[in-house]
Amino acid sequence: MTSSDPGIVFRSDCPSRPILDQIADKWSMMVMAILDEPRRFNEIKRRLDGVTQRVLTQTLRRLERNGMIVRRVLATSPVGVEYSRTPLGESLREPFDRLYAWTVANADEIQARQMDYDRRQPAPNQ
Repeated sequence: MTSSDPGIVFRSDCPSRPILDQIADKWSMMVMAILDEPRRFNEIKRRLDGVTQRVLTQTLRRLERNGMIVRRVLATSPVGVEYSRTPLGESLREPFDRLYAWTVANADEIQARQMDYDRRQPAPNQ
């Protein structure tokens, strides 16, 4: 099995699956967007409305493990940590920017279609 096989991504053992899972994760993409410059943990958390400390920590660890970001310990008192994109993480900028622009451009239409769909569905317990 090679990654050049186009049918491989549909297999459960495809090595791209966990990577696609993370890239498609909302918190991962929001963190990557925020890291347009190096930032400390608390600054990232303040900018991500609704993220818990636990989820942000897990997200940052996964991104670091996958080589998308780097964690740097700062020689401050108290000791601080900042995160920044790696060249690999930076290579996501263009496709992410295109996906984000598509999302913004189509958000109204998607919401209208969702409301239309929801109106056509039978009420629960019918």
